[in-house]
Amino acid sequence: MVIKNYIIAHRGESFDAPENTLASIQLAWQKEVKTVEIDVRMTIDNQIVVIHDPDTFRISGKKLVVKRSTLHELKQLDFGSHKHPKWADEHIPTLREVLSTVPPEGKLIIEIKSNTHILDRLKQELSQSGLESAQIELIAFDVQILKKAKQLMPEYKMLWLLELDYSRPQQLLWTEKKKIINKVKRFHLDGVDVWAGQAMNCDFISAFKDAGLLIYAWTVNDPEKAGWLLQNGIDGITTDKAGWMTEELVKKQQFEVILLFCIFDVWKMRKLT
Repeated sequence: MVIKNYIIAHRGESFDAPENTLASIQLAWQKEVKTVEIDVRMTIDNQIVVIHDPDTFRISGKKLVVKRSTLHELKQLDFGSHKHPKWADEHIPTLREVLSTVPPEGKLIIEIKSNTHILDRLKQELSQSGLESAQIELIAFDVQILKKAKQLMPEYKMLWLLELDYSRPQQLLWTEKKKIINKVKRFHLDGVDVWAGQAMNCDFISAFKDAGLLIYAWTVNDPEKAGWLLQNGIDGITTDKAGWMTEELVKKQQFEVILLFCIFDVWKMRKLT
């Protein structure tokens, strides 16, 4: 198992650099992270920008509503100082700027935060990016957006984002899992991207794997949890610490291999005595 193929940098390398900026995204590529996840919204002048929230207050300290602002207005804001003064030159990136950073072996997962009006422009941006279809995946919480996106851009893999027990503890019944699987297949989607809470258990993962669907988990910053997910067949793990998480999981993998060799040597010695 090549660990780096399963790790997804959440809004770039967002623990170390300001989320959804060129700095965090470039840092992820520099750390040889294979996959980066970003969020996109549409401005009032039909530009696609990379930002999670509907407005800029949490990131910049100044409140501009993205869908009511122009790209020029948004570009004036400081998107880095909230993390550290050294990032003061970071500004909101456009999707086009981010697409241009993706290396030949890299993949970009794009969460659609706007409504369906963004889709035509998104298709245009992606088709002009020069990236292979396998280098782009789309995700969204609104399954109707994904349904329309799949009709418009069937060449890209698309996964339905699910909160499950993110807000409150719940036990997911098999009938509910079956409804999710049926809806994913009915809309010709490729899988789900699920909050890694208590509902994300062995049975839940197996249900989607058995149905031939992809299943990713978000947001996991604990190597023990990530290791358990990998052992149980998860296809992708979204984390704020992608570089560090990869290193920790590789060390864990190497330790387990060494342990197996030690156990085998002890067994062999006992057989000889």
